[in-house]
Order: sequence, then structure tokens, then C-alpha cells
Amino acid sequence: MTAATTSPTAVSAPDDAAPPSGRRRAAFHPLTVESVRSLTADAIEVGFEIPAALADAFDYRPGQHIALRMTLDGAEVRRSYSLCRAPAGGAAAPGTLNVAIKRERGGAFSTWALEHLKAGDVIEVMSPDGHFTPHGRYDRPARFAAIAAGSGITPIMALIEHHLGERPDDTFDLVYSNRTAVDAMFLDELADLKDRYPARLALHHVLTRERRPADLFSGRLDERRLETLLTRVLRPETVDEWFLCGPFELVERARAVLLRLGVEASAIRVELFSTGRDEHAGPKPPPVEVTPGEPVRTISFRLDGTSGTVTTPVSAGETILAAALRTRGDVPFACAGGVCGTCRAVLREGTVDMAQNHALEPDELARGLILTCQSVPTSDAVSVDWDA
Repeated sequence: MTAATTSPTAVSAPDDAAPPSGRRRAAFHPLTVESVRSLTADAIEVGFEIPAALADAFDYRPGQHIALRMTLDGAEVRRSYSLCRAPAGGAAAPGTLNVAIKRERGGAFSTWALEHLKAGDVIEVMSPDGHFTPHGRYDRPARFAAIAAGSGITPIMALIEHHLGERPDDTFDLVYSNRTAVDAMFLDELADLKDRYPARLALHHVLTRERRPADLFSGRLDERRLETLLTRVLRPETVDEWFLCGPFELVERARAVLLRLGVEASAIRVELFSTGRDEHAGPKPPPVEVTPGEPVRTISFRLDGTSGTVTTPVSAGETILAAALRTRGDVPFACAGGVCGTCRAVLREGTVDMAQNHALEPDELARGLILTCQSVPTSDAVSVDWDA
């Protein structure tokens, strides 16, 4: 969830497309809800019990996310949520997996979860995925910084817990924006972490609809306020890696300011919770039928060691994911909005137009990875590999 692209990107299969990487297969497993606790009036933390037999499937790194799948009102819904606790050894007890769910405006799943989800319920959960994780492996003390807004705090919580708890010399700076103090998720947990690591954790709460003693921390995180914070408070030249998580506009604004201040793009990690588009709708194209004699694209794919082929009319403008789902219901995807990266695959042959990309980094694009939920074939034959 790093590279933000808002216009179609033409992608061709490179001559040296990435070889199989041993990536863990994204698969759903039914998990029992162990706990549900209130975080704010509009947010809850949900803990899932992990059976010993699935411990390896749900091993994860701080900063990763999972997808939840269930049926509501007769329709399948999938939602991606970041893991909000550090792996076992942090605040999460062994054998548990925790996410935070915040009510979204018009969000059917989040509304149902806040009003009805309870301990003992069973939900299908996808194995953890994502790379909102540190790039470097440091053999020295490292300094990390994060800018988060609203529910964007959830993966940051796991990162802070892990680095301060497991690496005794690392430090972390957090700028956390909310409308008011009562809207802030994990406020008590952050205060506890600050008490535990007073010299290694710096917290900077920014409230947009509530006055704080300092004007710098009162109001919207616009470019002027961000640049002031990043030049007077955080000093970018001393930070090894940055983590930006929240709405599209804030993340892009913060990224632009950091780049302007001389921060290398490779040191900025980005995760989006909203792009301003309906990325939660999922691939629901109209029924596709091929009329005899009509121009078509042929899509061949590899998934779980088996091969498949499907044709799609040129006129349909159908994505690779939507076409493949007509023949294989287990093709991996979660948000279908170009955000989570669950549907990524290697383009082995052919060319595509990728409408949105908020998940793949430049080096991944260079190695031939595409987001199949956003990629429409532009050559007569296209081949993709989900196993790579």
C-alpha cells in the first residue's frame, strides 16, 4: 500500500518477471471471536482465537493486515483491517489476533460489527498479508516516525509495541490526528506506552475540532502545519523510516511534504484506509457473455499449482480479477480497490492498464507485479501468476 497512482498505468510483462518467491498463500479460515471491547463510541477492538493448528498460517509481522469475510443480507462482504497488536510477546496474548473496527459512514459491515458482533461468533479470516513494515534490518538503534489519522493508528500501534518492546534502543515519534480527544482510538494504550518508554516514545496529538494548549497541535494537518511539525519537532534527517496511515488526502499530503524536505521515497511507508472511492464494493461486474465473432482477450493464470484460462470481451473492460473469479471462486482478493494488495500477481505475458495502484512499490512494478483487481488486459493474450 505504498505507491499512489490515480490514472491508468500501462504495464508490460518484463523479460525477467519475478520468479516464485515462496509467498504464503492468502487463504481464509474460520476463527472464533474471543473478545470484543469498546475503544470509542464508534470503534471496537476484536480479538480472534487462533487454534494451535493454525498458528503458522496466522504468524505475522507488525504492520500487516487481515481480511474478514462473511455474508450480510445474502451478499458476501470482505473488509481489510490492520492488526493492532504486536505479535506474541507484545500486548497480544499468544494465540490471539486483534483488529480494530471503526464505524464507516454507510458501512454495512462496520455498522453490523459495532452493533452485533460478540464473543463466540465465527468469521472467516484471511491469513495476514501486506508490507507496511520496516524496510531495513538494523544492527544499530533505529528511529521511526509515524503520521496517522483516526483509524490509521491501528497498524502503528503494532509497530510501536514491537519496536519499543523487542528492540530496547529504538525510538518512535508519532503524530496522531483526530477530531477530538474522545475520538482517539487507543488513547489509554498510547499513554501507557509513553509511561513505559518515556525517553523512547514521543507523542504529538493533533485535534482538528478541539483546542489544544499549543496552536501547532490544533487544527487540520494541512501542508503548512505539517511542514512546521516536520521541521521544528520531528527533524526528518534523524529518522530512518516513516509510516503514513490514514485517509488518502492526508497520506499524500504528508508524503509530498516529506519528499520536499529531502526524505528518500524508499524511507516512506504508506498505507491507505480510504481513497475517496468505493474500494469496498468488491468486483461486481454485470454478467459477461461472449458474443460469437466478438473480439476477446484470453487470460491464462496459475493459482495453487494449477492453470486456468478465461476469455473476456474487449468491450467489457473486465479486470483480470473479475474474469478469473468467473472460473475460480478462490482467487485471492480483499478490498478490490487497489489498496490492500491481496490480489497482486506477476504478469508473465502481455500488457495491461492498471487503473489504480495504492499497494505496489516501484521495485515491485519493475519485477512485473500487478494488482489484478485494477488491471484490464490490453493485449490479445495475458498470463498472470498468483503463485509467484
